[in-house]
Amino acid sequence: MTRLGVLLSGRGSNFLAIAEAINNGSLRGCEIVLVLSNKADAPGIDAARQLGLEARAIPSKGIPRQEHDRQMIAALQDARVDLICLAGYMRIISPEFIAAFPNRILNIHPSLLPSFPGLDAQGQALEYGAKIAGCTVHFVDEQVDHGTIIVQRTVPVLDNDTHDTLAARILEQEHQAYAEGLQRVLSGEYRIEGRRYIRK
Repeated sequence: MTRLGVLLSGRGSNFLAIAEAINNGSLRGCEIVLVLSNKADAPGIDAARQLGLEARAIPSKGIPRQEHDRQMIAALQDARVDLICLAGYMRIISPEFIAAFPNRILNIHPSLLPSFPGLDAQGQALEYGAKIAGCTVHFVDEQVDHGTIIVQRTVPVLDNDTHDTLAARILEQEHQAYAEGLQRVLSGEYRIEGRRYIRK
């Protein structure tokens, strides 16, 4: 059974979608053993505790990035985490963090990478006039929103879309795509050639 660690900074809707997929049996072979947040008041921490999961906050405010990352790494290692899912974790992962869990950190981003990396991808898509948006599940590397792509899902951008309506439709796809991408990684039935994720 693969032991998952989830990192979040907010409400953790993608975390909750993963937990639901595990509970209903659509995501198999894994269990969430630790939920961590860099914010003590993150609603996702309370949600995790209500589900009976181990959840901790390691506040990052006022702490040097390297020191905070060392505390996060130690907590994940103590929990014997095999695979990490970033679920709205609003901090850039340091090279030291990535080196501690090579090819074992996943993220989901609300755009079709490599388009619109960084903050407010939905707003970027609207401002650019993109006709198709979506989400991407990818491995995390040392660059922001850059690692090998595992799964992408598309969402049409409608003429009357606002930031909120587009973000809501993308989020629906995120909840499905993250579980799908996680299941693909858990299967081990893939190889990576250059930047390409290839299913066996």
